[in-house]
Amino acid sequence: MSSFTLDDFSDLIERPDGGLRGDAEERRERQDVPPEALGRLDELAGWLSAAQSAVPVRTVERPKVVLFAGDHGVAGLEVSARPAGSADALVRGVLDGSRPVAVLARRLGVPVRVVDVALDCEPDTLPDEVVRHRVRRGSGRIDIEDALTADEAEAAFRVGMTVADQEVDSGTDLMVLGDLSVGGTTAAAALIAALCGTDASVVTGRGGRPIDDLAWMRKCAAVRDSLRRARPVLGDQLRLLATVGGADLAAVTGFLLQCAVRRTPVILDGVVSAACALVGQRVAFRAPDWWLAGHDSGEPAQAKALDRMAIEPLLTQGVRVGEGTGALLALPLVQAAAALSAELPVRDEPPVRDDMSVHD
Repeated sequence: MSSFTLDDFSDLIERPDGGLRGDAEERRERQDVPPEALGRLDELAGWLSAAQSAVPVRTVERPKVVLFAGDHGVAGLEVSARPAGSADALVRGVLDGSRPVAVLARRLGVPVRVVDVALDCEPDTLPDEVVRHRVRRGSGRIDIEDALTADEAEAAFRVGMTVADQEVDSGTDLMVLGDLSVGGTTAAAALIAALCGTDASVVTGRGGRPIDDLAWMRKCAAVRDSLRRARPVLGDQLRLLATVGGADLAAVTGFLLQCAVRRTPVILDGVVSAACALVGQRVAFRAPDWWLAGHDSGEPAQAKALDRMAIEPLLTQGVRVGEGTGALLALPLVQAAAALSAELPVRDEPPVRDDMSVHD
């Protein structure tokens, strides 16, 4: 495979248009409803204006849920409440409409795309549009071996870039990101611990289907051993993903960075997307300006990663199910911010401000 470098992303990714954000804030001052009355919705609308380079902001009309799927060899240590190699069951649940993200997407009228990057199942058991980008069958057991070869890490990263380009080219105006994995939170915790310089116990959570104390201790040990393997490669983000990440995590990282190149906002879901975003920040420091955190999942590693990137979650509902559910729950909030900013009446001159309550 040809040589591949991540250095170009720093030059390709620009911040959202700060000047237009200022214009959006000035326009907001001329609307009948005082800015304080809408709270964080105003911040969201200003961010969208800058991301879209548009004042007034355009309403979000074509969002898309994109889910990257893969199994992780570390799940064989019984660090997850789900059996190792069973992520294909989650995929089938999304496809048949029975998983939470599928129910919400159906209710909200948002299409869902599932991308198999490393499921541990026969490819002919799933639709071709799901499996066509598979890089390998399962990722390696990161506590004792690399998750991927260098070529596989590059291939998975490119899958994410390709999917981002396909979605942007098809008209998607906002991405709702999630993952379908077994063992993925262990890999995510190892990445976040390595990048934040923390111990395994600080970042190890209990997953979407909570594990008992013995499983948590096994998970801590797996993160600890993976962390030892990660530290020597911290300076090379693609190698880091190959060492203690996985094919799905490499694809998510490529997806996030290419969305930023294409100036397309992304709502992050839980700890897996937060870990990939943190890797992406190391690659291109301006990239996180294109991402929102949909919710606080309660996973300590997610909180550590979001704090490092100075990203505040939109919702705190204790949703731990993963698969993009929490990110999708935040979508109506983002759409509401855009609609209010675009459609509230605007005065010709700024309104006279006084100390009266906004409820008067």
